[in-house]
This record gives sequence, C-alpha cells and structure tokens, in this order.
Amino acid sequence: MSLHPGQVLIAPVVSEKSYGQIAQNRYTFKVHQDAHKTQIRQAVEQLFDVKVLNVNIVKVQAKPKRRGLFKGTRPGWKKAVVQLKPGDSIEIFEGAQL
Repeated sequence: MSLHPGQVLIAPVVSEKSYGQIAQNRYTFKVHQDAHKTQIRQAVEQLFDVKVLNVNIVKVQAKPKRRGLFKGTRPGWKKAVVQLKPGDSIEIFEGAQL
C-alpha cells in the first residue's frame, strides 16, 4: 500500500518512557496500521530532515474495557521507535516545559 509520508506518522507518543528515550536519540511515534519499517524510515527522514539508523515496530494490542453493564474493547494501534544518527534530533515539542 502506498502511503504519503504525512499519512504514515500519525502522532508522537507522549509518555515518561518515550521522553526518557529521547536522551538516547530514540523517538516514538504512533503510525498507520499498514505502514512498514521502510515507509516509516522514509517518512521520518523526509519530514524531519534527519538520518535514521533503525526502526523498531510494536503492535499495541486491543484492551477489553467495561463501563457498567457495557463491554467493549479499546482499539489496538501500531507504534514505531525510531533511532536517529548521533547529532540529529527532532524538535517535537518546542517550548514544552518539563
């Protein structure tokens, strides 16, 4: 499936673990379900003008949820952990105060 680079990356993942990995030059993104490693690598390199060393993909499984009598599931999604070349960085949250 042919995806535009803007369609491959959906959003950055905001969590303590993903912020901790930024020090190691690793960035985490929520990606399209049908995207593969090569598409993710090309999208990150085109959109942020950086060099990608490797890409790891994790499929986050759907979780069962219930609210009172109603049962359902949260949808599953796919995330990618992208490691950049030393010296490159992505300014995802400019002006964010930690």
